[in-house]
Amino acid sequence: MTTTSTANTLHKPARQADRIYHDLLSNAETLAVRERVRRFADAVVAPAASRIATGDEVEDGFPADVFDAMAREDLFRIAFPADMGGLGLERPASSTVAAIEELAYHSNSVAAIYDVHCVLAGTALNQGSAEQRRQWLGPLIRGEIIGAFATSEPGSSSNLSPQSVQTVGTRTATGWRLQGHKRWITNAPVADVILVLARTGERLSMFIVPAAAPGVSVGRADRKLGNKGQLTADVLLHDVDLPDSALLGVEGAGLKLALSMLTYGRIAIAAAGVGMAQAAFDHMTDRLCTREAFGEKLGRFQHWQFLMADRAIELEAARSLYIKAALRMDQGVTVPEPEAAMAKVAGTSLAVEIARDAVQLFGGLGFTQELGADGTTSPVEALYRDSKVTEIYEGANEIQKWIIARQLLGREVAG
Repeated sequence: MTTTSTANTLHKPARQADRIYHDLLSNAETLAVRERVRRFADAVVAPAASRIATGDEVEDGFPADVFDAMAREDLFRIAFPADMGGLGLERPASSTVAAIEELAYHSNSVAAIYDVHCVLAGTALNQGSAEQRRQWLGPLIRGEIIGAFATSEPGSSSNLSPQSVQTVGTRTATGWRLQGHKRWITNAPVADVILVLARTGERLSMFIVPAAAPGVSVGRADRKLGNKGQLTADVLLHDVDLPDSALLGVEGAGLKLALSMLTYGRIAIAAAGVGMAQAAFDHMTDRLCTREAFGEKLGRFQHWQFLMADRAIELEAARSLYIKAALRMDQGVTVPEPEAAMAKVAGTSLAVEIARDAVQLFGGLGFTQELGADGTTSPVEALYRDSKVTEIYEGANEIQKWIIARQLLGREVAG
């Protein structure tokens, strides 16, 4: 890549949130975590972001260099208690989702890897026995192993009812045997441990499955529109024999555990959405203050002034929503609704909308990955591609609106 391209890719617009967002909800430890992760993201994630965003999942694979750097920086410790080597923070959820916003500002792929490794797989393992935590959670926190969380299936994604989940766990003389097929499983091609939701009788249970166990096979990585560094793939389970110790928690408690983790994950995705929205907003502000058309700075045109004012209001609301949802989780509310659903819809929808605005503002450069003339890369094209999936995964936004309606109208009306 040419010097021009590198310089363009690494251009850092001013952080507008530092000027116009006043965080009165986060405490000192969360603010310190945010600042620490921002320094890391600026130094490590930003230089790798273009490579990750324009790579090929099958050919280029997992961004192991960034994952290993996060481990060395102890970023995986943020979410966890001190007895397992975590930071033991007063507000671990708040600090974790703040970290995810800062990672997503430069790469939603990296934020998604972190989310699944820590928030989904890691936090689920933290609910296990002392031995399960020692065997699996400690190495995960240290970055020695990579975690994945497998709930979705070819015919079952948002619907995790026992009637819908087709992966089955049956008792054997020595433990359990799993049969099933999981799909869209983040980190699967590189995972060492996979948390698998399976039907056991009339209920669902969660199992700790070593990726190297006989009978476990992982398909080729999916090629996706965006989030190129977030590898997803099918996981096939054929006569996978597990000991009793592989059951996480008690039999039949898997759905409750999965929903709790996915609620936490939705708050994390909301934060990632805000991170991408803020990045697009910052690039737009920079462009409006420097680019001229018809003899005027673009920022002189009232269309853009009013649009940016609206987006600033929406960013304020979306960030405050996800922080509030995380605060409720830190207070012991395992499913903080309706805030979690509201935050997910607000943050992810806004990411898509501002990314689209940014592409429009940047014109041809907004729609271009790389200019053939000099290698200049677009600062917003990847945001447009990466943002869309946040409206889909970890509970589609339509499902989130249904959750909000249920809170408002009650199940007897909303269903």
